[in-house]
Amino acid sequence: MNNHFVAPVDGTYLFGATLLYEVNARARMRGRLVLNCTTEIRGSFGEISATHLSLATAIWLQTMVPLTAGDTVELQGCFRVADGYFAADHTSFWGCKIG
Repeated sequence: MNNHFVAPVDGTYLFGATLLYEVNARARMRGRLVLNCTTEIRGSFGEISATHLSLATAIWLQTMVPLTAGDTVELQGCFRVADGYFAADHTSFWGCKIG
């Protein structure tokens, strides 16, 4: 799968992500990490609903999760109330095995 982290082996993994807002309208920016395309990973949800400043307002997500080999993790972001954009050059998603 493209744009997914795939666990190579069983273990505990640390994940993080940054979503940076690019101005379009006043919106509520949300982000989360999702396990196997269906389940929100506990502790990975964040939202900013205050006034945004283009290319300065960001959400940082970080959490740990036990995975089985073959499990996938993906970053999802969306906007509520109005539309907006994530700055592609400043959005990141990473993961590593820690246990």
